[in-house]
Amino acid sequence: MTDQGFLLKPEPDDPRLSKAVEGIDENGHAVTTRVVTEKPLTLYLNRQEIVTMMTIGDYPDLLAVGYLLNQNMLSRRDVITEIEFDDDLDVVIVRTERETDYEEKLQKRVRTSGCAQGTVFGDVLDGFDAIDLSTEARLKTSWLYTLAKTINTAPSLYLTAGAIHGCVLCQEDRTLAYMEDVGRHNAVDKIAGWMFMNGIEPHDKIFYTTGRLTSEMVIKTALMGLPILVSRSGFTAWGVELARQVNLTLIGRARGKRFLTLSGEERIVYDRDPSQITDEDRRHARKGASVQR
Repeated sequence: MTDQGFLLKPEPDDPRLSKAVEGIDENGHAVTTRVVTEKPLTLYLNRQEIVTMMTIGDYPDLLAVGYLLNQNMLSRRDVITEIEFDDDLDVVIVRTERETDYEEKLQKRVRTSGCAQGTVFGDVLDGFDAIDLSTEARLKTSWLYTLAKTINTAPSLYLTAGAIHGCVLCQEDRTLAYMEDVGRHNAVDKIAGWMFMNGIEPHDKIFYTTGRLTSEMVIKTALMGLPILVSRSGFTAWGVELARQVNLTLIGRARGKRFLTLSGEERIVYDRDPSQITDEDRRHARKGASVQR
């Protein structure tokens, strides 16, 4: 296990992921701050170009596999024979035993509400009604409070440079994998890729995100088979509607002792008195990037 229980976590000190930039603050003083990197990554599935994504550039293999899974271009039964990444060309190629051809599907791209140009395809909701999420999964409120504290105080690119989203896969009160990227959809896909490559089962897991609970977030979470989705941020109406459609437990505005559940409330076990929880300090470390004077 790594620090704070993460099996996989952000590497804020990796010089490839952020850079120092000179600037001027509100008092006219010179400051040095860090900003996250952003670079294109072109994804191929076998011989076919699928999409070019804007990403911070870490874990291109996990991002590629997770993206293909969440777009229904890979199935859980597919065998990946090779993942090739060319850092100079910013290209990642996923090769499979199965022959693939998604020419028709590629004509149905839909721009999402996600930042960094999120893209889904028009048939992504095919079979959505048939998704069967675990009804045995539970979320104790004591776990939720512990997870929020662990995640929000963990070293991260958010704390170092800001302008980034994070997603965390959890089990009970333990954090397993924490991924960040300029777009929340990328962070989700990295988690999906990590789960697939490591044979992680979704039925008893909790998914935490710093981003909004949009239709895209709900769709990806449900397709991954995860029964519980939690966010510090708020909801969109379609996100709530889709969550209720597949009975996904949807919790938003989770800050300090407060949270709001709009779907799947039967999975929540209220085992901690909120009055015993210290509300989140408005000066909390996640408020923004560090600045060196």
